Amino acid sequence: MRPTWLCRIDAHPWPCGPAKLALLTEYANNRAELLNLLATMKVEAEQHLTSLDSGRQTDLTRRFLAWPPPPAAPSPR
Repeated sequence: MRPTWLCRIDAHPWPCGPAKLALLTEYANNRAELLNLLATMKVEAEQHLTSLDSGRQTDLTRRFLAWPPPPAAPSPR
């Protein structure tokens, strides 16, 4: 739910557990696109939450970008 960035289903900060699972499923074959989407949404969320909190800066890097798993290691040949 924008501009508060809470989940419509469980009211936890977005991306919540169910949202993370859905995103991992949707972007299973395109990690770069997932990170691009999350970075774009992080900027938007920071703008929204900063304006809601009387201009106090909000850093959402961990919330938006620290949870996706690292890329899979290449398979040995």
